Amino acid sequence: MFACCVAFFLLTAWSSVECNPSPVLDVVVDRKFIPEICAREAKEGDYVRYHYNATFVDGKTFDSTHEKGDAKVGLLGEGRLIAGIDKGLQGMCVNERRTITVPPHLAYGSAGAGDVVPPDTTLVFELHLLDLWNKADLVVTKTISTPKDCKRSVMRTDFVRYHFNGTLLDGTVFDSSYNRQQTHNTLVGEGWLVKGMEEGLLGMCVGEIRNIVIPPFKAYGEKGSGNDIPAQATLVFNVLLEDIHNSKDNLTIESQVVPESCTRKSVVGDYVRYHYNGTFLNGLVFDTSYQRNSTYNTYIGMGYVIAGMDQALIGVCISERRRVVIPPHLAYGEQGAGDVIPRSAVLVFDIHIIDFHNPNDTVSIAITHKPTACNDITAVNDLVRYHYNCTLVDGTPLFSSHDYEHLQDAVLGIG
Repeated sequence: MFACCVAFFLLTAWSSVECNPSPVLDVVVDRKFIPEICAREAKEGDYVRYHYNATFVDGKTFDSTHEKGDAKVGLLGEGRLIAGIDKGLQGMCVNERRTITVPPHLAYGSAGAGDVVPPDTTLVFELHLLDLWNKADLVVTKTISTPKDCKRSVMRTDFVRYHFNGTLLDGTVFDSSYNRQQTHNTLVGEGWLVKGMEEGLLGMCVGEIRNIVIPPFKAYGEKGSGNDIPAQATLVFNVLLEDIHNSKDNLTIESQVVPESCTRKSVVGDYVRYHYNGTFLNGLVFDTSYQRNSTYNTYIGMGYVIAGMDQALIGVCISERRRVVIPPHLAYGEQGAGDVIPRSAVLVFDIHIIDFHNPNDTVSIAITHKPTACNDITAVNDLVRYHYNCTLVDGTPLFSSHDYEHLQDAVLGIG
């Protein structure tokens, strides 16, 4: 009886060696693809989102997230995954691909898994890591470029306009404002954005480009968003800040060059001629009177121009230059102006005052020279001969009698 048992054992052992000459004792990892850039590796305590194909050793597939459509989410090192998968995922980088071979004792053991996995079965998993985060993660920001001159940065309750490219952590694009050719416009700190984006925008300057990485629990969490953002997805944004203002903002005069001689400043009801360059906060020009070679002419303080410009043109001197920054609620507001001025855009005007007058103005006479002896003064119907120089108020020459051979002749009072 004993000899038969030994013989049976030897036969059984020999048979098993024939089927599996090298029994797998631990997870065997084959790193099929390793990305060049690996910001971090998966470790215990991390959450991971990954795709897998599960097969037997003979290559027969018994499970696949690709067929189900949704990647699997798991927590490493907490016993929530089968031990072999848990070990096989550790040390992986986002976008890495691995094939792992898992022995039965690190898979479903002698119990198997229902009708799908027989007892004592070695399993093979093809893994593709898509996402990786930890509950201790913070929003991570990295400034790609920033303007030299930053007069103001984003604070809570500010309204901002920005362009962005949005991707998942594996690089999959889910949205882009550039494709819509329209900035994203929103309040900051008022719950209009996911928490991570509100944090990421704080402190940005107009013209700054910033990379913002937002963990799932500060993005769309377990619900995801539509068909583009899966559940438990880390979001990556490249943001270009185009504009910033606050509803409490008023007209701002940034620079001012006032002529030494200023006999009068403009008031409500004056008719003003001025040149201007109009730009957005990022410096992009949207209009200029210089290209038209013609001043812009208007009455001021009477609603003929946007409210901010009405204010900007009051109290100026002839030949004065000033730069004014006009918030949207004093410009074109939420509607914008056609295809030229976007909605909620701050406008910057560099203004040069050429001339102004008032319909109630009278002729102004300043005597520059008068002879000591003056026995005769001009009267209606007198014939006078005189020289003159004619200029605009800013001193621009127009014409002069000195350019002609004869003096100017006129009979006074006949029009």
